[in-house]
Amino acid sequence: ATAAGCQLVASCDIVVATDKSTFATPGVNVGLFCSTPAVAIGRAVPRKVAMEMLFTGSPISAHDALLHGLISKVVPEERLEEETLAIAQRVCRTSRPVVALGKATFQRQMAQGRAAAYATASKVMVDNLAMRDGQEGIRAFIEKRRPVWSHEAGKTHD
Repeated sequence: ATAAGCQLVASCDIVVATDKSTFATPGVNVGLFCSTPAVAIGRAVPRKVAMEMLFTGSPISAHDALLHGLISKVVPEERLEEETLAIAQRVCRTSRPVVALGKATFQRQMAQGRAAAYATASKVMVDNLAMRDGQEGIRAFIEKRRPVWSHEAGKTHD
């Protein structure tokens, strides 16, 4: 993935790449700094890694991308579709409103200082416990069974 493709990778929540994949921001080599990809990449990898990618245009391997947090997992090329589908299926087996709440909360707290982030997360945890699917998850855990999600965002006391 290069330039905007690398930006897309850096913007994704979960990325599975093959062991042959590479990632680069080569614009600097043709006189065009990859300024918009820099926004996403600079938030996905450590600063020094981003600077090297942006200033040299040199590609990094999938293994280096994994090491620095640009991607989630590296698999052999022949297992890419299988592994990607397996992850998608695991996500689909969870409660949609809980995942949506979790993603929104994660993004919000990442933009806050530590104290505010803990305050946000604590409030959301209480709200999550009041959700139908939050209550179902607790019941299922206690009853040692799989949860049956309603996929409704409502609270149990609505």
